[in-house]
Amino acid sequence: MIVTRFAPSPTGYLHLGHAFAAITAHDAAKAAANGRFLLRIEDLDSGRCRPEYEAAIYEDLGWLGLSWETPVLCQSSRAGAYREALARLEAMGLTYPCFCTRKDIAEEIARSIEAPHLTALGPEGFLYPGTCRALPEDARRKRMAREPYALRLDVAKAVALAGPLSFEEHGAGPNGERGIIPCDPTLFGDIVLARKQMPAAYHLAVVVDDAFQGVSLVTRGNDLFSATHVQRLLQALLGLPVPAYAHHRLVLDEQGKKFSKRDGAVTLRHLRETGVAPESIRRRLGL
Repeated sequence: MIVTRFAPSPTGYLHLGHAFAAITAHDAAKAAANGRFLLRIEDLDSGRCRPEYEAAIYEDLGWLGLSWETPVLCQSSRAGAYREALARLEAMGLTYPCFCTRKDIAEEIARSIEAPHLTALGPEGFLYPGTCRALPEDARRKRMAREPYALRLDVAKAVALAGPLSFEEHGAGPNGERGIIPCDPTLFGDIVLARKQMPAAYHLAVVVDDAFQGVSLVTRGNDLFSATHVQRLLQALLGLPVPAYAHHRLVLDEQGKKFSKRDGAVTLRHLRETGVAPESIRRRLGL
């Protein structure tokens, strides 16, 4: 049985790129015998998520003719599960608190730029240079009591513990990758797993929730292909089941850029309210 999901964040109105992702996941489930399509609301960022955006998600997907199982899972209800996962990683000695601000990290990278062996590039730019990794335990405890911090994964230790990994790609990555893909979990460096004010960051929350919901096929844009490498590492460390993946092309605007929630002209809400027929969206997206 195939179980797919669409997991938007209610931080703005859905756009045509979201429509493509949602329809792709929906159709993959409905084409399979007893397939299931789930909707998950990724609402951990309480500072940016809004009830009106969540309501619009349901309205827009219904307008597109999609149906999903209820009740809908909201990540804001899953703090206990994330704490349990973090505790397991901590017990393995794989986490450490990081007290660096974005400015601190930028300054550290700037100081290291003349020593290439101290800097590394990932899919999103320079990797975190590991400034807090070697802090003594007593210093960590004292600072955690009084300062904001993030919990990071010591990826070198994690990779050594997990050993070689791979995932099954049913779609295609940015360079046409498909089949059994060997993993390089170091791509993003020591990723953030959680913050003092947020129970889980994206990479941890998504693998914990996909496992909880029994997702067997993750369909998503190929801009997230690289993220699969580190998420596969977290699955291995936490003993979670491994879904297959089907990354798909992105829907781009006339300038060749990804659609943004800030671009009101292509939000589904705007199209819906200006009389665009929902059946025309599939044709517009090439589906």
